[in-house]
Amino acid sequence: MHKLGIMGGTFDPIHYGHLVAAEMARAEFNLNKVLFIPTGIPPHKDRRDISAGELRLEMVESAIQDNPAFTSSAMEIEREGPSYTVETLRLLRKNWPDYELYFITGTDALREIFSWREAEEILTMIQFIGAARPGFDASDFLLKVQKEHPEILGRIHSLEVPALAISSTDIRMRVKRGEPIRYLLPEGVRQLIQQRGLYAE
Repeated sequence: MHKLGIMGGTFDPIHYGHLVAAEMARAEFNLNKVLFIPTGIPPHKDRRDISAGELRLEMVESAIQDNPAFTSSAMEIEREGPSYTVETLRLLRKNWPDYELYFITGTDALREIFSWREAEEILTMIQFIGAARPGFDASDFLLKVQKEHPEILGRIHSLEVPALAISSTDIRMRVKRGEPIRYLLPEGVRQLIQQRGLYAE
């Protein structure tokens, strides 16, 4: 059975935290590919100033172009309405039938999975990799989840990722304040932000 990593997110903008988490998960769990899927309309975020999906996809493609194990999909951007993970996973199961699916997300987001639409179905469809910042102890949460939901025992894994101190929110604020963002994200993404005037006042 092949293994497909799924890296979903707004990616506004994508940065080295996302890329390091994806690469470490690929190596740690022997993933054949990691698929980056920019969110179309995120149902859990109330931001009204999210960059256009085409721009976020362009930044993702620029960021991953030198890694043959990384690929991207516009499936959520092209789909109308809010981007629900369960719908994306059903389509992935159909399009990648020979692959076991591993959903890579931050441990903080992992805490919210039971509020997602049709969470019980999601938890039976895939494995979860929770990427945590160094020093963040996710063990209590994982034990709680496995105690309350024994059916997913062994399907949630944790991964410590040093670069997760970087955040898209911080990068947007830095641009707005005119502060440097070089070395927080790939140079091609930084140039796209500059050329398109993203996040500036």
